[in-house]
Amino acid sequence: MLHIEDIHVYRGHTYVLKGVSLRIAQGEIVALIGANGAGKTTLLRTISGLLHPRTGAMHYMLGADQPSHDLTRAVPEHLVQLGISHCPEGRGIFSQLSVKENLLVGAYLRRDKEAIQADYHHICELFPILAERSKQAAGSLSGGEQEMLAVGRALMSRPKLLLLDEPSLGLSPIVIEKLFETLIDINAQGVTILLVEQNAVMALDLAHRAYVLETGRITLTGTGQELANNDAVRQAYLGGV
Repeated sequence: MLHIEDIHVYRGHTYVLKGVSLRIAQGEIVALIGANGAGKTTLLRTISGLLHPRTGAMHYMLGADQPSHDLTRAVPEHLVQLGISHCPEGRGIFSQLSVKENLLVGAYLRRDKEAIQADYHHICELFPILAERSKQAAGSLSGGEQEMLAVGRALMSRPKLLLLDEPSLGLSPIVIEKLFETLIDINAQGVTILLVEQNAVMALDLAHRAYVLETGRITLTGTGQELANNDAVRQAYLGGV
């Protein structure tokens, strides 16, 4: 579904991604783990068109019988139309808008009004608290509720590929567990997920496959279980357990 080949990305004068290559198959949950500053957020921002590689290539395909799309210089609006949605670190909600208004912003490129309403009700089923607080200002929600809102807003564009950047950051263990259960449901409904996550234990337990990113380079890849059992990964990211 997504093929990234040897991309090199700078943020200003800082050389961040140094020849990153990875693949994501349709229907997978793929985790990307690594220390702070490794380049994980930069990689997601590059996939979603907010940054562009200096060299390398990125291609996106929705099926074997579909044409490949070159994402290397694509703009974010085009990527959303292709079915890629990015839920950023820090959530990025519109605090003065209501919960419902925030969700509808996620469908801003769509014109299918009946389907938009159906998707809105579906998001409220996934996250019932959002239905209860639909008229409430988004800035008044708790951290966990804001994360649910950010994920729901990303889903309102009907993505085929969902990019999630640190969804568990700052949340309580109970809320994290509920959020990850919902991600399994979202994936079961046909959404492919690329998950950047500091909580490596839960990320590797959730993921079909995973990559380790260290100082801008992919250093390890394997199934979630293989990396969870890797001694170096356990020592660096799983607390040595």
